[in-house]
Amino acid sequence: MEGPPHGLVSGLEVILTLHKELIVYASGIPKRIRIRNYTMEDYEGMIAIQRESFPPPYPSELWWNEEQLHEHITRFPEGALCVEADGKLVGSMTGLIVDESQLEGSHSWSTISDNGFIRNHNPNGDTLYVVDVCVIPEYRKYGIGKWLMQTMYEVVVHLRLRRLLGGGRMPGYHHVADTMSAEAYLEGVITGQWKDPVITFLLRCGRLPIGVEANYLDDEESLNYAALMEWRNPFYTGEERLGS
Repeated sequence: MEGPPHGLVSGLEVILTLHKELIVYASGIPKRIRIRNYTMEDYEGMIAIQRESFPPPYPSELWWNEEQLHEHITRFPEGALCVEADGKLVGSMTGLIVDESQLEGSHSWSTISDNGFIRNHNPNGDTLYVVDVCVIPEYRKYGIGKWLMQTMYEVVVHLRLRRLLGGGRMPGYHHVADTMSAEAYLEGVITGQWKDPVITFLLRCGRLPIGVEANYLDDEESLNYAALMEWRNPFYTGEERLGS
């Protein structure tokens, strides 16, 4: 991770720029990847990630569009991450900063992300809220999603934020929804009674559940529920951040 902390230096805003290279493995085969901030030049590649990850019948209007991507890189470029491999983009992760008032009561993906435009990004908040993590199917066995998550933790530490938060789908819930609540299902995943494709992944990334949100996202498999999954910055001191 390169660059000084996000803040004000000599009256000028300093933007954290990120560039890291890694070698990842799938079935013993190495692959070199690069994680960096996405930019205007990446619009086509970012939309292609969505298209490959969410093919029809998933509605194309729910993929990122150029207007949304422009908002991401101009409002909070530090939270706009992508992964390159073999000369193309293969994964991405996007977040914004929110404060406690934005999290009071219940919320949905649409309300907390401003329908994906993140115009509600609050630089003075203390929580980095993840609104999207995506890796194309061909590269999912390389552990790229976990490396994206780790990189966003580094952003949280670098910006001196208190935590990372986000709503995780529970796609396995529909199999048992007629016998238990979403909260009971989540507890069963935590105790290892069963595995959930999303929640188990987030647990392996170090995220911990702090609650369940109903009507979070239009998702038949999760019956519209999501688990709020948190990662706390172990270096957080509560001191005022630079530039806040």
